[in-house]
Amino acid sequence: MNKNSVTLLRLAALYGVVGAFLGAHMAGAGSYAFRAVHAHILVVGWLTLFGWAVFYKVFHVTESLLTKIHISTAIIGSLGLTIGMWLYMVKPFELPEGITLAFYIGGGALLLVSFIVFFLITVFYRDEK
Repeated sequence: MNKNSVTLLRLAALYGVVGAFLGAHMAGAGSYAFRAVHAHILVVGWLTLFGWAVFYKVFHVTESLLTKIHISTAIIGSLGLTIGMWLYMVKPFELPEGITLAFYIGGGALLLVSFIVFFLITVFYRDEK
Protein backbone atom coordinates (compact mmCIF):
# COMPACT_ATOMS: atom_id res chain seq x y z
CA MET A 1 0.00 0.00 0.00
CA ASN A 2 1.35 3.43 -0.81
CA LYS A 3 1.86 6.18 1.75
CA ASN A 4 -1.16 8.25 0.65
CA SER A 5 -3.47 5.26 0.85
CA VAL A 6 -2.24 4.22 4.31
CA THR A 7 -2.45 7.76 5.71
CA LEU A 8 -6.03 8.24 4.50
CA LEU A 9 -7.06 4.73 5.57
CA ARG A 10 -5.77 5.20 9.13
CA LEU A 11 -7.46 8.56 9.50
CA ALA A 12 -10.69 7.14 8.06
CA ALA A 13 -10.55 4.33 10.62
CA LEU A 14 -10.09 6.86 13.42
CA TYR A 15 -13.08 8.84 12.15
CA GLY A 16 -15.08 5.59 12.06
CA VAL A 17 -14.30 4.91 15.72
CA VAL A 18 -15.13 8.46 16.78
CA GLY A 19 -18.34 8.50 14.72
CA ALA A 20 -19.49 5.15 16.11
CA PHE A 21 -18.68 6.31 19.64
CA LEU A 22 -20.73 9.49 19.17
CA GLY A 23 -23.63 7.45 17.79
CA ALA A 24 -23.49 5.10 20.77
CA HIS A 25 -23.29 8.07 23.14
CA MET A 26 -26.35 9.71 21.56
CA ALA A 27 -28.33 6.48 21.70
CA GLY A 28 -27.38 5.87 25.32
CA ALA A 29 -28.02 9.43 26.43
CA GLY A 30 -31.24 9.80 24.45
CA SER A 31 -29.93 13.13 23.16
CA TYR A 32 -29.24 13.95 19.54
CA ALA A 33 -27.15 17.07 20.17
CA PHE A 34 -24.24 15.58 18.22
CA ARG A 35 -26.24 14.34 15.20
CA ALA A 36 -24.81 16.81 12.65
CA VAL A 37 -21.27 16.32 13.93
CA HIS A 38 -21.79 12.54 14.02
CA ALA A 39 -23.07 12.52 10.43
CA HIS A 40 -20.21 14.65 9.12
CA ILE A 41 -17.59 12.61 10.95
CA LEU A 42 -18.93 9.45 9.34
CA VAL A 43 -19.55 10.85 5.84
CA VAL A 44 -16.61 13.23 5.48
CA GLY A 45 -14.21 11.45 7.79
CA TRP A 46 -14.95 7.76 7.44
CA LEU A 47 -16.58 7.39 4.03
CA THR A 48 -14.82 10.04 1.96
CA LEU A 49 -11.31 9.45 3.30
CA PHE A 50 -11.82 5.69 2.98
CA GLY A 51 -12.93 6.12 -0.63
CA TRP A 52 -9.87 8.22 -1.40
CA ALA A 53 -7.61 5.64 0.30
CA VAL A 54 -9.08 2.94 -1.94
CA PHE A 55 -8.60 5.16 -5.00
CA TYR A 56 -4.90 5.65 -4.25
CA LYS A 57 -4.46 1.91 -3.65
CA VAL A 58 -6.34 0.70 -6.72
CA PHE A 59 -5.14 3.26 -9.27
CA HIS A 60 -1.48 3.59 -8.16
CA VAL A 61 -1.39 7.34 -8.69
CA THR A 62 2.12 8.76 -8.93
CA GLU A 63 2.89 11.21 -6.14
CA SER A 64 2.81 14.77 -7.44
CA LEU A 65 2.12 18.29 -6.29
CA LEU A 66 -1.61 17.64 -6.85
CA THR A 67 -1.61 14.51 -4.70
CA LYS A 68 0.30 16.31 -1.94
CA ILE A 69 -2.21 19.18 -2.03
CA HIS A 70 -5.09 16.70 -2.07
CA ILE A 71 -3.90 14.68 0.93
CA SER A 72 -3.02 17.73 3.03
CA THR A 73 -6.27 19.58 2.29
CA ALA A 74 -8.26 16.39 2.89
CA ILE A 75 -6.70 15.87 6.32
CA ILE A 76 -6.70 19.50 7.48
CA GLY A 77 -10.12 20.21 5.94
CA SER A 78 -11.86 17.18 7.44
CA LEU A 79 -10.40 17.90 10.87
CA GLY A 80 -11.20 21.62 10.64
CA LEU A 81 -14.75 21.03 9.46
CA THR A 82 -15.67 18.41 12.04
CA ILE A 83 -13.90 20.05 14.98
CA GLY A 84 -15.22 23.47 13.93
CA MET A 85 -18.74 22.10 13.61
CA TRP A 86 -18.47 20.58 17.10
CA LEU A 87 -17.11 23.83 18.57
CA TYR A 88 -19.77 25.94 16.82
CA MET A 89 -22.84 23.76 17.39
CA VAL A 90 -22.17 22.07 20.72
CA LYS A 91 -20.20 24.96 22.29
CA PRO A 92 -18.18 22.86 24.76
CA PHE A 93 -15.97 25.86 25.56
CA GLU A 94 -16.68 29.57 25.81
CA LEU A 95 -14.78 30.45 22.65
CA PRO A 96 -15.58 33.54 20.60
CA GLU A 97 -17.87 32.73 17.70
CA GLY A 98 -15.30 34.06 15.23
CA ILE A 99 -12.81 31.38 16.25
CA THR A 100 -15.31 28.55 16.00
CA LEU A 101 -16.54 29.83 12.63
CA ALA A 102 -12.94 30.08 11.37
CA PHE A 103 -12.45 26.36 12.08
CA TYR A 104 -15.87 25.44 10.70
CA ILE A 105 -15.81 27.54 7.51
CA GLY A 106 -12.06 27.24 6.98
CA GLY A 107 -12.21 23.47 7.30
CA GLY A 108 -15.16 23.28 4.95
CA ALA A 109 -13.40 25.50 2.39
CA LEU A 110 -10.26 23.37 2.54
CA LEU A 111 -12.34 20.25 2.12
CA LEU A 112 -13.96 21.80 -0.95
CA VAL A 113 -10.47 22.46 -2.33
CA SER A 114 -9.64 18.82 -1.63
CA PHE A 115 -12.65 17.62 -3.64
CA ILE A 116 -11.73 19.92 -6.55
CA VAL A 117 -8.11 18.72 -6.52
CA PHE A 118 -9.30 15.11 -6.38
CA PHE A 119 -11.43 15.79 -9.44
CA LEU A 120 -8.37 17.20 -11.22
CA ILE A 121 -6.33 14.14 -10.26
CA THR A 122 -8.96 11.88 -11.81
CA VAL A 123 -9.09 14.03 -14.96
CA PHE A 124 -5.31 13.97 -15.47
CA TYR A 125 -4.78 10.38 -14.30
CA ARG A 126 -2.95 8.18 -16.78
CA ASP A 127 -2.71 4.44 -16.29
CA GLU A 128 0.97 3.64 -15.71
CA LYS A 129 0.65 -0.02 -16.74
